[in-house]
Amino acid sequence: MDTKSQPRFRLALLHPRYWSTWLGFGLWWLASQLPFRAQLKLGKWLGRIGYHLLKRRRLIARRNIDLCFPELSEAERDQLVRDNFIATATAVFETGMAWFWPLEKLEKLCTIEGQERIQAQLDKGEGMLLLTLHFTTLEIMGAVFTGQLPRMAVSYRPHRNPVYDLIQNFLRARRNPDAAAIAAGDVRSMVRHLRNGYGIGYLPDQDYGPKHSVFAPLFGIEAATVVGLSRLAKMSRVPVIPLFSYRRPDNKGYVLKVLPPFEDFPSGDETRDACQLNRHVEDLVRECPEQYLWVHRRFKSRPPGEADLYGLPKRSARRRRRERAT
Repeated sequence: MDTKSQPRFRLALLHPRYWSTWLGFGLWWLASQLPFRAQLKLGKWLGRIGYHLLKRRRLIARRNIDLCFPELSEAERDQLVRDNFIATATAVFETGMAWFWPLEKLEKLCTIEGQERIQAQLDKGEGMLLLTLHFTTLEIMGAVFTGQLPRMAVSYRPHRNPVYDLIQNFLRARRNPDAAAIAAGDVRSMVRHLRNGYGIGYLPDQDYGPKHSVFAPLFGIEAATVVGLSRLAKMSRVPVIPLFSYRRPDNKGYVLKVLPPFEDFPSGDETRDACQLNRHVEDLVRECPEQYLWVHRRFKSRPPGEADLYGLPKRSARRRRRERAT
């Protein structure tokens, strides 16, 4: 495993301020030992509670769904929000499965389609950008592919809590000693690994602000869309291969799909590339809308002169400081 600049254990992480984090991971591990069906039932229960308690997140999810699915009735949109809270809460338990279960146990729950597209690139010794989206089953898919395939890299966003950062980094890459864990903003390492034949997962479907983005339509709404995908593809000269995962409707497992590579990408026009990306996002979200991460303010950045689309009450300074610390 590539250990350069990766988080390392140090005695300072045993300070009492981090005891709650260590305890939380212990409880998370315990929950992951429950039977699969029991964890899904707990996720459903937790999602129903979260729907009523997390008012701000509920308002964000409802606004996103109102904007993206105006053709649905009020009742249908309300039910979609409720189902989405259940899927999002269930993802807490699915992340525990992805991080703590043996790979063989995870594989029994997963049906994989199109994996030969990844294997063909690896067999040629060529890298690839694995385009992944923020569906609630993301960690399940990441764990399976990282465990099964050589020369895979795990892209992660460093957490402000150093104990959480250390543990998530270790757990995501533990099944593959040859895996590389790369911080999401470390472009040099990404390009180097892509040129050396690695597959790297990349998630460009959230609003990271207008600085490194262009505005492109998503569900008919101008959305700040990062240009990193097309820039990385251009710098590393590798194909973009989309991945898609979802929980089966019968709750008996998961489907993991490797889709055909993007065509004519990058095109040399970053706005055109962003439009192609967002069309792809739309297509997959429409297949399984309740399992997409709607609690994120996807349309928070607006083109010059456009008003805020959410109209949420401002959080207190104390709340903002607490969120920055976690």
